[in-house]
Amino acid sequence: MDDKRLPRKLAAILYADVAGYSRLTGENEDVTHHTLRECLDRLSTTIESHEGSVVHYAGDAVLARFDAALDALSAAIDAQEKFSQCAEEDDRIAQLRFRIGVNLGDVIEDRGDIYGDGVNIAARLEALADAGGICVSESVRIAVGNKLSIGFESLGSQQVKNIAEPIVAYRVLIDGSTTQRAGATRADSKPSILVLPFVSKTSDADDLYLVEGITDEIRLGLCRFRGVVVIARGTSHKLKDQSIDPVEAASQVKADYVLEGSVRKAGNKVRVSTDLVRVSTGQQVWAERYDRTLEDLFEIQDEISQRIITKLIGRIEEDSRGDALRKGTENLTAYDCVLRGNHYFNDWRCSPENAQLAAEMYQRAIELDPEYAAAYTGLAAVHFHHFEKEWTDTPDESGDMSIQLARKAVELDPDDSFARLVLAIAYFKVKKNFELSNTQLQAAMELNPNQYWSYCFKCWFSTCEGDPEEGIQCGTEAIRRNPLLPDACLYSIGFAEYLSGRYEKAIEAYGRMSHPYAEDEACIAACYAQLGRLEEAAKAANEFRRLIALKTPNKDPATDLEKWKGYWLNIFPLKDQAALDHILDGIRKAGLIA
Repeated sequence: MDDKRLPRKLAAILYADVAGYSRLTGENEDVTHHTLRECLDRLSTTIESHEGSVVHYAGDAVLARFDAALDALSAAIDAQEKFSQCAEEDDRIAQLRFRIGVNLGDVIEDRGDIYGDGVNIAARLEALADAGGICVSESVRIAVGNKLSIGFESLGSQQVKNIAEPIVAYRVLIDGSTTQRAGATRADSKPSILVLPFVSKTSDADDLYLVEGITDEIRLGLCRFRGVVVIARGTSHKLKDQSIDPVEAASQVKADYVLEGSVRKAGNKVRVSTDLVRVSTGQQVWAERYDRTLEDLFEIQDEISQRIITKLIGRIEEDSRGDALRKGTENLTAYDCVLRGNHYFNDWRCSPENAQLAAEMYQRAIELDPEYAAAYTGLAAVHFHHFEKEWTDTPDESGDMSIQLARKAVELDPDDSFARLVLAIAYFKVKKNFELSNTQLQAAMELNPNQYWSYCFKCWFSTCEGDPEEGIQCGTEAIRRNPLLPDACLYSIGFAEYLSGRYEKAIEAYGRMSHPYAEDEACIAACYAQLGRLEEAAKAANEFRRLIALKTPNKDPATDLEKWKGYWLNIFPLKDQAALDHILDGIRKAGLIA
């Protein structure tokens, strides 16, 4: 076997395919194929007119090569604009929306075809592009420069399948918007943020690694959230080296926000200061200071970056939501609709009326962009809420719909950690399937280790699966990421403490809740009963009865044993019978029927 290294050439590679092609062929195979053939002919002609050549076709995909990145990107823009014009006149073509990726890199030429990472990266960039849009690598962005009347929106560093190192990707903007079909609404009008390298306030050069480490951890953590676009690391450092005003630096790369910070180390203490500014107004949105001791350097670096990420995401989402709420309804994009939906559905305790408003916003987002994963995730959460709260006469149908919608979201965006988390919760609560739920939960946590909601749910999941100690560890991680935990997380921690026999710690967790549910009061009553504090147990039990009566006014809490057994089994989906007997024992001791 000849192991001689094959020759490589620098080439610009264009890779294109049709978004949702399998679904379209399933709906009408003959019409879709004939339309595809017409579109491929147009694309081939456009490629050749820009000095390129089609290397091969693979179903709905096209691979082409060019000698220059400028020619490849010009061909991509020309093609998308022509498809957009044709779509206005031909509904068949409007159904076929191409995504295009363009890369500049080394390729292996062999038997009329091209291979190598240069080609693979182009294919991965295509997958990152919007339907009707273009996504390019940093090498293309640099090679093209300002030679075309277009803009670029950084997608930050992207870890993609079968490519060892992260790739820096850019979305192509034409006339201030992404290249999409006429009438389509851009879903990903997400806020972008420039994270400038933090500044060391000490003269010790050895401290530089701490400063760089904190900056990189923050940037990496932000990249895992789908709701923000993070400007690439190299761009941040270049702008910092220019010693210009942070807001001006962010304006140069069209970032919506800029985060800067400093690190000061004195003895065994370190202080990290941060400042988030909205570029359009120059207004300070958020500032924070963290003081820690240097007992464990890496834990401190991790802790501070986690705290900053959690608070930063919350501030940006709140700011963006305010923008969406101020817009007129006729000007909403799919992204704005999702933000409005999130505003109405901002808590698991939201009212039926607000849940309905949220559902309408998510549904409108789907109508504007049928491939917007976040909209399906939001709608799945609303249907799950109807299932769990029994706000409908057919809760099982709502539960099944939540799973169906969450699956659709994961199919559209497998890297969306929140979509996977919603699917994990639905599998667990609706189907009582620990295995399917755990698979999605682990994927969510791998995709975004900074999402505290995943740790919060894993606290409940692990406890119900039979490992309350792991549940408590996950609850502690959730608290570390967000000290202002919602009640659901505190409830999970309290229940894990109860099953571990630490009733006073359980009461402490429940006591931190802002608005306990009826079942929370039942658990509090069980804790007091196990401690022999029967008077306090009776008070909590009476509060449980009062809340149940408000929730279901036609149900007498003192009767109907079989229904109560079903109620407790639904509230406590425990895998281990001994654990179930443990909580039911406390409930009975408190004077409640179980």
